[in-house]
Amino acid sequence: PNPERRGADSDEGSGEEGEPGDFQLPSAEEEAAEADNAPDTAMLNTRVQEVLRVLVNFRERRAEGTSRNDYMDRLTKDLGTIHGYIPFLVDLFLQLFNPAEAIEFMQANDTQRPITIRTNTLKTRRKELAAQLISRGMNLDPIDKWSAVGLVIYDSTVPIGATPEYLAGHYMLQSASSFLPCIALAPQEQEKVLDMCASPGGKSTYLAAMMKNTGVLFSNDANPKRLKSLAANIQRMGVRNSVVTNYDGRVYPSVSASFDRVLLDAPCSGLGVISKDPSVRLQKDEGDISRCSALQKELILAAIDSVDARSKTGGYIVFSTCTITVEENEATIDYALKRRHVKLVETGLDFGVPGFARFRGKNFHPSLNLTRRFYPHVHNMDGFFVAKLKKLSNVKGPKPVPDGVKDKTKGGDVEDAVSEDEDMEEVEGEESG
Repeated sequence: PNPERRGADSDEGSGEEGEPGDFQLPSAEEEAAEADNAPDTAMLNTRVQEVLRVLVNFRERRAEGTSRNDYMDRLTKDLGTIHGYIPFLVDLFLQLFNPAEAIEFMQANDTQRPITIRTNTLKTRRKELAAQLISRGMNLDPIDKWSAVGLVIYDSTVPIGATPEYLAGHYMLQSASSFLPCIALAPQEQEKVLDMCASPGGKSTYLAAMMKNTGVLFSNDANPKRLKSLAANIQRMGVRNSVVTNYDGRVYPSVSASFDRVLLDAPCSGLGVISKDPSVRLQKDEGDISRCSALQKELILAAIDSVDARSKTGGYIVFSTCTITVEENEATIDYALKRRHVKLVETGLDFGVPGFARFRGKNFHPSLNLTRRFYPHVHNMDGFFVAKLKKLSNVKGPKPVPDGVKDKTKGGDVEDAVSEDEDMEEVEGEESG
C-alpha cells in the first residue's frame, strides 16, 4: 500500500456501535419521493456517513438481506447528487480510493487550489521578485521546499496578471503541479530539448530558464490556434533558445530523432483539474478516457523515438498528465515499456504517491512504483501524474535480445538482456517486499 494513501480504515470517529441493521437503505417508494423534491444535502450527507459506518464494519452492521453492492450503489448516487458528478465518475473515484478518501478528493475539487507563480530566473531572483510584489500589495510566501522558484499568493490588491513585473516577464502564472514535469526532466545547458505539447508555454519557458537560454528548445503544439499565446509567452519571458513548431506530435520523429530530452505533457481527460473546470463533472465519460489513452500511446512512442539513446548527457523522456485515471497514466507507461527499449527511473521528486504497479486485478511492470501521483486532497495542488523514462537503445521495438541469450521476459521487460538483468532483479525484489 502507498504510504500517503489515506482514508477510513478503522471505526474511529464513526459514532456508536449500533445494532446490526439499525440503518436501513431507502425503499423504492422513498427514493421516488426524494426524486420529486429538491435534494436535501444535510440528509444526504448524514446518509453517506451512515453508509460509511456500515462499510467499515460490514459484517456486524449491515442490514439483513442487503449486500455490499447495495450500499456502494447508494453511496455512488448520493455522492453524485451532493457533489454534482455523473455516476461513472463517482464509480471511478471509488475504484481509485477507499470511500472516505474519495469523499476527501471530491470535497477538495469544490475549492480552488492556491494561486502560484513561477519566478523567471532569466530575468530576476525569487527574493527580489517577492519584495517587489509585496510592495505592490500581494500577500505571498515561497511555495515549498521542493521549489526554488515558486511563490504562492494568498491575496492581492492588484491584478496578478497585469503588474509591471508580469508584463516585463519576471514571472509566469503557473499551477504548482505543472512545475513537476520540468523538475523531473531536469534539462542541462547546451542540450537539444523538445516540449511536444507546449502551449501556452509555462513549461517551455521553465525549461528554457533551467537551460539558461543555451542549447536549443523546440516548443511544439499541434493546434495552430494555440501558437500565438505560446510565442507571446516565450517572447515576454525573454527566452532566446526556443524554436516554435506546429507539428502533430506523432510525426515528430520524422522531424528530428536527435533530442537529448523530451517532455510530453499529454492531452488527457483533465480529471485532476476539476476545480478549474466544473463542467468536467457532468461531461467526461468512459469514451473520453479511452480516446485520450489511445492518443497518448501514439504520442509516447513518438516521444521516445524522438530521443537519441546515445546522448552523452540525456536520453530521457518525461510523461505527465493532469488526470488521475490509471488508463491514461500507468497503463500508457506500461504500454511504452513493452514496445520500446526504455526503463523507468526515479523522477527526482521527493514527494508524491507512488504509481500503481497493480490495479483491479491487472499487473503492470513492477517499476511503475517509480512514477508519482499528486492529489488535491493530499498535496493541495492539481491532480497530476509524472513518469520519467530512460531510453536504452535506438531500436524501434522492445529490448533487443543478443544471439544466444534467452529472453526470460517474453518482451515485457524493459531492461537490457545482459547488462541490465541485475537492475531488473533489484526492482522485482523491492516489489515483492
